[in-house]
Amino acid sequence: MRRGFLLLIAAVALLLTGCGATATPPAAAPAATPSAVGLKRSLPTALDVPAIDAKSTLVPLGLNPDRTVEVPPVDQPLQAGWYEYGPTPGEVGPAVILGHIDGDHRKGIFWRLHELKPGDPVHVTRADGGNLTFEVSKVDQIAKKEFPTEAVYGNTSDAELRLITCGGKYDAAERNYLDNVIVYAKLKK
Repeated sequence: MRRGFLLLIAAVALLLTGCGATATPPAAAPAATPSAVGLKRSLPTALDVPAIDAKSTLVPLGLNPDRTVEVPPVDQPLQAGWYEYGPTPGEVGPAVILGHIDGDHRKGIFWRLHELKPGDPVHVTRADGGNLTFEVSKVDQIAKKEFPTEAVYGNTSDAELRLITCGGKYDAAERNYLDNVIVYAKLKK
């Protein structure tokens, strides 16, 4: 069964169009580790990544009919969104924020995402008035057909953040990038 699930993820990832799209997440949001302490759920409202001059309000993103994660509208490439079925930033688990590398013949919110380095700050504003700072721990570029679903959406023992966009070579025939750029970050304490 697990092999079939992985093959489905790979197939879906190959068929995705529009940058920022990711593979199918787990059926349910990750459960918090019982001993972990995080903030209560509060919707994220804005993102600021100073190292790459990326600022955006955040819109909720659900699932497409094929169970892939929605992306912000391509005609609004500077709009970022957060995956609403996972943890919110500050809750225990991986909060996921997606944005385009480009769209509508313009650079997108995450045009420079690949430039982030470990230690760079990522700021998220929450509806409860909280202003959180996450610190980048890792930046990966990986083929969409090898999307690391468990590393992106799987349980974590702390409040973490994932920033995702497209990257790598652009396939003009398919009108799609072949890779995803994934930034992993942890809540600064």
